[in-house]
Formats: sequence, structure tokens, C-alpha cells
Amino acid sequence: MYEAQKLGIKYLTAAATLFGVMIIFGLLSSLYYLFPGMLYNIFDFNMSKTMHIDTLVIWILMGLMGAIYYYLPKELEQEVVGVKIGNVAFWVFCVSVALVAITFLFVQMGQANEFSLWFINQGRKYVEAPRWAAVGITAIMLAFSWNIIATCVKAKHKMTGILWVLCLDLIPLVVVYLDAYPADTNISRDLYWWWWLVHMWVESTWEVLIGCIMAWVLMDVMGTSRKIVEAWLYIEVMLVLGAGILGLGHHYFWIGTPDYWLSIGGFFSALEPLPLLGMVVHATYDAGMHRLQTANRPAYYWITTEAFLNFIGAGIWGFMMTLPQINMFSHGTQWTASHGHFAFYGAYVCGIIAVLYVAKQKVAGVPTLGGHRWKWAYGLLNIGMVGMVMGLLLAGMAQAFFERAAGGSTLMAYTIASENPWFTSGLWARTGFGLLFAAGYVVLVIDLLKKAVPQEKTAPAPIVAHAQPEPA
Repeated sequence: MYEAQKLGIKYLTAAATLFGVMIIFGLLSSLYYLFPGMLYNIFDFNMSKTMHIDTLVIWILMGLMGAIYYYLPKELEQEVVGVKIGNVAFWVFCVSVALVAITFLFVQMGQANEFSLWFINQGRKYVEAPRWAAVGITAIMLAFSWNIIATCVKAKHKMTGILWVLCLDLIPLVVVYLDAYPADTNISRDLYWWWWLVHMWVESTWEVLIGCIMAWVLMDVMGTSRKIVEAWLYIEVMLVLGAGILGLGHHYFWIGTPDYWLSIGGFFSALEPLPLLGMVVHATYDAGMHRLQTANRPAYYWITTEAFLNFIGAGIWGFMMTLPQINMFSHGTQWTASHGHFAFYGAYVCGIIAVLYVAKQKVAGVPTLGGHRWKWAYGLLNIGMVGMVMGLLLAGMAQAFFERAAGGSTLMAYTIASENPWFTSGLWARTGFGLLFAAGYVVLVIDLLKKAVPQEKTAPAPIVAHAQPEPA
């Protein structure tokens, strides 16, 4: 393997580990809803939720970086420039994550001053990590971007459409994250720009990254034509630039922005997931012409699941609660959490798991990859996630009706709704299916670590000619 591919596997291993940490704190956070006084003044709910969400962001970012480091030298057929710097950045990233986690676990909070801002907690959702850690992430992303762009410049005669999209996406990937720094005391202005960080960094620039990765995986495991995946990738970029920025308006409904965002945000919110769905559907149709031959059945299943759950979770689940007439009642309820879980799982988690299986096949050196254990992991993770999503949706709809629509959003209505049987049963379901999801993660890790098992029926490898770089 190339050194960059070895680095990619390090990132993927760290991502899979943090995936488990995220699940632990997700289960702990779900228990607070059922037992509100649990661990009071020892480890409160707000820090458990912070650990759950921040670990989610970090492990997915690591997974995306690992997948790109894995596929880039394969795409260009040469080593990545500055891979030693990439290795140093990886260990700096791991140490920084560990230090922030220790701070969150044992210090938890501080006074509202500059010291706390720099060394304890910034206090902004998704970017609670202290300012020094934000500086570290920026430096790591700059090193990562330099690795990619310098490699592409060196091999400019081999540049493909996927690489052009990837290199251009690295610019907003770094620039938009700079919005993690301001500490504006005007709450409306702070939220206005904070949503650029959440929507345009976590959702839009990452959507383009996962689109590039999915294009590589489809060519790798299904022999899909480069023309097919690149065409859909270009459509995705256009929708991210157009629908993505305008769709950002659904976050502006209730923070003091002009009324025109109600119409703009409500209409454009659900268009971004469409290209990934189209890419995989087109690739599957193309693969059907040669009987869905694949050398890596687990990766094929996960990549297909990625496309459809991204469309359902980010698209349908997002659209059904972002129309302002509905969002007025659903905003800030468990309905939002239902959409968030489904969207992140469909948009990123399934795709990164697919790359984990691609990497496993490479490390094991087997021509095909199959077995039965991966099917248990696949079933438990998907059933667990869908169950959690439906439980949260049930609880959120109960809140929207009993607390908002019927109760008028008063404190008493909030109290009554929190004791409603529909709400509590939804939360119990979330915890139960969360345990099922955790079991699926355990089986997934075991399967990834166990010796590779060839497929039951050996399928010919994908058509190699499709996977070779073509001039853009």
C-alpha cells in the first residue's frame, strides 16, 4: 500500500473508535430523559450531550479524511505529497481530541471569561471545544488541504473531474470553519453566522466530500463508469452552491431575520440529497447490466443504504419539518433530533462504513469479501437507527401537538407534554433501539477485525477500465 493509504487506515481506525465513544454518550444522554436526576452535579446532561454531538462531528470528519487519504494515491497512481506532515497532523488531532474530552469529563465548565473560552468551553453548540482546539483543527485542515492540492498540482496531467471537485471543496471546508471563532454578544447575529458553520460546513462541504468518496467507492466495488459518477457529482456541486445556500434559510425562521427567508428556506431545503441518490441509482442500473457483479458485497450494501437513507433522512425527514408552517411547532422538539439522527446516519455514517470494508479487503488481500457476520451488523445498525428515529419522531410529534399546538408553548404545557404517554414511550423506544444499535456496532467492529471471509459465490472483479483516471 501507499503510505497515504496507511495513513488513511489510521484515520478510519480512529474514526471507528470514536464512533463507539459517540454511541456510549448517546445512550447515556437518552437515559437522562428517562431519569432526569441521574448523576446530578456529577456529570450533568449538558456535558453528556456535548460529548455525544462533538464526538459525532469529529469521528465523521476523521472518517472523511481517512477515505480521501486512502483513495487519492489510488486515483493518481502515486504517493501523496507531504504524507509525513499528514502523519504528524493525525497524531496532533488524536492528542487534541483526547485533551478536549478530558476537559469535558473532569472540568466541564468555567466562568464566562477569556480563559474559559480558550481552555475550557466556547459554549457554542457543535463547537464547544475550547479556542485552542479550534486553532488546532484549522491547522490540521490546512495541512490536509495542502496534502491534497499539492499532490494534484504535481500530477496535474492526471487530474479528473472528481479531483477538481475535491480541490475546490477544500477552500470552503477551511474558510467556513473559521466561523467557529467569533464570540458575538448579539444572539441574532451570532446565530445567523453560526448556522453557516453548521449548515455549510457540516452539511454542504461535507456532502461534496462524501460525494467524491462515493464516486470512488462505486467505481471500485461496482465498476461504475467514471462518466456516470462525475456527471452526478457536478449536479451535486450545483445544488450545494444554489439550493444549499438558499436552503440555509430554514435555520433563519425564528432568529430575527426578514420574512422572505420563510419562503426561500422552506422551498430549497430538501434538494441537496438528490444527486447522491441519483448517482447510486444510476450506478446500480449500470451494474445490473452485468448482473450486479461486485467483489465487495458489504461495501455495496452500505453504499446503497447511504444513498437511500440520505434521501429519506436528510431529504424527506428534513423537508417535512422545515416548512415554516410546520417548523413553528416542530422546532426544538425531539422531531428535530429524529431528523438529525437519520440525516447524519444516511449522509455520512453508511458511506464511511462502506470505506471501512473497502479498506478491510485491501488489508486482507482477498479478491472478494463476504461472509455472514457483516449481515448481522448491517441489520442491527439499520434496525436500531430506524427504531430510534421513529421513537424520536413519536416523541417529537407529541411535543408539537400537546406542548406547542394545543398547549401554546407555555411552561405548564411543556411540563404536561413531558409526562404524556406518547412522549415517554417514544423516549423509551429510543433507548431500547439505541441498545440494539450499540450491539450492531460491536458486531461491526468484530467483523472488521476478524479474518476476511470470501463471498459465498465468487463474483468477477469490477471492470478495471472504469476505475482508471481519465482526463477531466
